[in-house]
Amino acid sequence: MLDVLKVFILGLVEGITEWLPVSSTGHLILVGDLLKPGLSDAFMEMFNVVIQLGAIMAVVVLYFHKLNPFSPTKTNKQKMLTWQMWIKVVIASFPAAIIGIPFNDILDKIFYKPLPVAIMLIVYGVLFIIIETRNQGKKPSVKRISDLTVGMLVWIGVFQMLALIPGTSRSGATIVGALMIGISREVAAEFTFFLAIPAMFGASLLKLLKFGFKFTGQELGLLLFGCVVSFVVSIFAIKFLMSYIKKHDFKVFGYYRIILGGLIVLMTLIQMVFV
Repeated sequence: MLDVLKVFILGLVEGITEWLPVSSTGHLILVGDLLKPGLSDAFMEMFNVVIQLGAIMAVVVLYFHKLNPFSPTKTNKQKMLTWQMWIKVVIASFPAAIIGIPFNDILDKIFYKPLPVAIMLIVYGVLFIIIETRNQGKKPSVKRISDLTVGMLVWIGVFQMLALIPGTSRSGATIVGALMIGISREVAAEFTFFLAIPAMFGASLLKLLKFGFKFTGQELGLLLFGCVVSFVVSIFAIKFLMSYIKKHDFKVFGYYRIILGGLIVLMTLIQMVFV
């Protein structure tokens, strides 16, 4: 019963932090040790990635009509624009795929540590504040996904690639990259959601293949439960973010990241001194 409660909390954390640009990895470092269920390290490594499937299904459900090029209610032009959007997602996904597939485990081994994660939290927190301050009063040059050029897509894709370093936040990195080149907050956030579909499905599949699908009944039940919790919470998190940025900028997330990074640094120093 205790493991079920811990998985519920981990699913809650994933559902919130996967979409808000605050780094799910940073939060898992803060709560992971305290809430780690009594399961193998190999299973938990896979669980922390595959639980994202619940989060990504929230995007598919919320944006199903917009994502579906076969919708009978769409005109031929709308269907063509939907296919174009998927092509843009594929183009922007290439940089992360090229680096992530062969080097993801190596990057995790090097950087999945409290101090590097804290540094990335703080760096991108500062970037959010600087960029939003610079953009204050300026009108965005891109207000629709259909207006994204190939150059912009590659730029955003490079920032998603940088998010392979834990603590960066995939959504945070891509949104920062988009804001830097004059893309509106709404388009930056929405395109980030769509980019997550191939990125997170791919990462989850790789982890499942590595784990080998060798689940006990308990493990499978906890994994499915975590995905369901992540799915439900993600629905609310996505709706909140899209509503919030219509009237506010991303500075609050920048300040939050800096505070979280500072807490991780403090936690690390305390462990060094007292452990």
